[in-house]
Amino acid sequence: MDFSVKRKKVGLALGSGGAKGLAHIGVIKILEKHSIPIDFIAGSSIGAMVGGFYASGLTSKEVEEVALSTDWRRIISVLSDPRLKNGLIGGDKTQAFIERYVNGKNIEDCHIPFAAIATDLATGEIVVLRSGSMASAIRASVSIPLAYSPVEVEGRILVDGGLAAPVPVGVTRAAGMDVVVAVNLEKHYCRGKWKPGWYSIADNSLSIMRHHLSLLDASRADIVIDVELERTPWYRFTAGRNKILAGERATERILPQLERVLSSKRSCQTA
Repeated sequence: MDFSVKRKKVGLALGSGGAKGLAHIGVIKILEKHSIPIDFIAGSSIGAMVGGFYASGLTSKEVEEVALSTDWRRIISVLSDPRLKNGLIGGDKTQAFIERYVNGKNIEDCHIPFAAIATDLATGEIVVLRSGSMASAIRASVSIPLAYSPVEVEGRILVDGGLAAPVPVGVTRAAGMDVVVAVNLEKHYCRGKWKPGWYSIADNSLSIMRHHLSLLDASRADIVIDVELERTPWYRFTAGRNKILAGERATERILPQLERVLSSKRSCQTA
């Protein structure tokens, strides 16, 4: 695409969704392929991890290679660690994994301006992390309640950003973006097979909450990329290539609409 000098700024709001978030890689690949500029990225949970890796300087191809070559079972193996306190994952392996790929950078050093979204466990407030350690910010954003232990940042106890802002459109808009592209992984509430017990009730309840809140968040974007994926446990990162392809297909579908929005915005700017 041929963008004028006075083009409008484009921001990505990458949503939460656990393993389904590998689809974000496919989204970014297609935007790169069609030379769609990305001026800012805000990510919740897995969106913060994928978006953070890309913002820190990895190419979409490199992020894809990380996703497809990583032994996710090894990363998640801490689930069975008998030394866990209060039944929660300490998160040291996850922190080390993130640190490896952001190469010790602070958010201020990112190639693309970036924000990781977390939730204050005490107040319920949305916390926007735009400075300090990339690894710590992403680790806070992916701290799924009842699985990972919370993270303390500047005196605040932080958990998964998807609780308060599963698709951080508002944060992206507040960063001064003219066109906000939202990636929603939770448009369709996929009912799992009903199994009696507290876990099934809790899992379905959280899925319903994410579904409705994600729809509300995404409705405020200029462009919404709805990725269609069957219900997947947050930790099941298998079939990663299929998830990435789903992101590619969803992005290809909205490209004509996105190009019209960008063209219209440019016309308004230069008129």
